[in-house]
Amino acid sequence: MAISCARYPAGNASGNKEIALKPRLLLDTHVLVRWGVDVKKLSRSQRRALDEAAERGEPVALSAMSLLEIALLASGTRRVFRVSLEDFLRDLDSNPAILLLPLTSEVALEAAAIGNGWDPADRAIVATARVHRLKLVTSDQRIIESRLVATIE
Repeated sequence: MAISCARYPAGNASGNKEIALKPRLLLDTHVLVRWGVDVKKLSRSQRRALDEAAERGEPVALSAMSLLEIALLASGTRRVFRVSLEDFLRDLDSNPAILLLPLTSEVALEAAAIGNGWDPADRAIVATARVHRLKLVTSDQRIIESRLVATIE
C-alpha cells in the first residue's frame, strides 16, 4: 500500500498506541483507495491536504463503513489492489497515518437524519464526518453539492 506513514508516530491506528494528534480529515472510501493505489488520481487540493496532515504528524480518519466498501469492491471481478484484500486491510489497520472511527449509535442517528434516497455507505461516512466535526475529503459531487459537511474536493 502506498499510503505514506514515514512522518507519523509509532503505533497503529486501531488503538494499540494512543494517537497524539486529533485528525481534522475524514477520507471518503474512493479517496483512500486512490491514495493507496494511484495518488495521481487525487485532486491537487486533496493531495495537499493529505501532505499537510502528514507534515503535522496528524492521522487522517476513516469511517468503519469504508472497510465494508473496500471489501465489497475487492470481491468484484476487477482487480483493484496490487495486494490481496487481506494484506490491504492488514496494512491499513497497522498504518499510524489512519485512525479508524467506529459506527456508533450517534453516527447511526446522524445518518438516519440525513434522509432517504442516499447510498447507506455515503450516509454513514457523511454522518461520521459530522459527528466528529471533520472535513470530508471526497470527489463525490452529490456529497459536495449537498453541503451537509465541509469538504475538500
